[in-house]
Amino acid sequence: TNEVILPITVTDNKGRFVSNLEQKDFRIEDEGRPQKITYFYHDTPGTRQHTVIGFLVDMSSASLIHWDKFKDATKEMIWGLLPNDPNYTGYLISYGTTAELAVNTSFDPDKLTDRVDRMKPGGGAALYNAIHMACTDRKLVPGEPYQPRRVIIIIGDGHDTASEYTLDQVVELAQRNQVTVYGVSTLAFGSSSDDSDNLERLAKETGGHVEYPLNSPYSDVSGYLSTPSDDGNYALHVGTGGYTSALASAVNKSVQSLQGEITTQYILRYRPDIDPETAYKDKRRIKVDIPTLPAGSVKVQARQYYYPNAVIQ
Repeated sequence: TNEVILPITVTDNKGRFVSNLEQKDFRIEDEGRPQKITYFYHDTPGTRQHTVIGFLVDMSSASLIHWDKFKDATKEMIWGLLPNDPNYTGYLISYGTTAELAVNTSFDPDKLTDRVDRMKPGGGAALYNAIHMACTDRKLVPGEPYQPRRVIIIIGDGHDTASEYTLDQVVELAQRNQVTVYGVSTLAFGSSSDDSDNLERLAKETGGHVEYPLNSPYSDVSGYLSTPSDDGNYALHVGTGGYTSALASAVNKSVQSLQGEITTQYILRYRPDIDPETAYKDKRRIKVDIPTLPAGSVKVQARQYYYPNAVIQ
C-alpha cells in the first residue's frame, strides 16, 4: 500500500452531519503511530467527489413481501446518486440463488432503473458471491479507487444461503479493494435475523453503516402505543392506505439519509509511516479522531483497518 484512502462521516449527538471541519481537525493513527494527511477533500452540495457505486439487490424469496417499496427506493437511489454524468457511474448486481451482473458500469441511470423494473424476487441468496463479483468482475473506471472512489450499497437483509465465498473472504476483499459498504435492510417490521449481523459487519469494517427503515416505521403514528393490535401494526392495519404510507415514508427517509451521507463525506489520504516494530502485520488498525472537538461530542465513522499487501483476486 502506497496510500490509504479514508472516506469519513462525522455526525453530532443528534445524528446531524458535521460539515465545517478542516484538515487540521483530524488525527489519524496507524497501529498507534500518528500519520501525516496528504490529501483532504470535503464533499459538499454541488461539489461531490467522483464515485463508482454498486447497487447489490437481494432477489431472494425473503424480499417478496415489501419488494414494491424497495424497488422504488432502489430506483430513487440510482437517480439521486447517478446524475447522468461520466464522473458518477454505477452498476447493478442482482442476487438470488446466483449473482448476476445485471448492468455493467455506466453513467446512465436509466439503464439500471429499467432493469430494476424487470426484476422479480425468488430463490436463495448469494450475497457474498455478489460482493465478490462487485470487486472483481465488472468494467473498471480509470482512476479507481482514488478518482472515482468505490462504494457498494446492499439492498437486502444480510442473509446468504447460496454462495461459494464466505463472509470473512468478502470482508477482506472489500477492504483490499478500498470499497465502502452501506446497507438498506429489508428486514420486515417485527422480524429478527442473525444474518443482519453480517450486513452490520460488512458496513462497519469498511466505514459504512446500515439503515433499517422497517425496524420501527410506525413510531410517529398516533396510536402507536395507545392502540396496539394483534398483527403488530398498532394503529395501522394491513391493507389500509395509512399502513402503506408509513412503510413508504420510512423507506424514503432511509434512502435520503444514505444519499446524504455518501454525498457529504470527508475524504482523507495518508502514506503509511510504519513503526518498524509493527511492520510484520498484514492487517493494520486505523484510528481516526477529532482532537479539536470535546470528547464525545461527535461520532466519527471510518474504516477500521486495511491490508498493506497486494489485492487477492
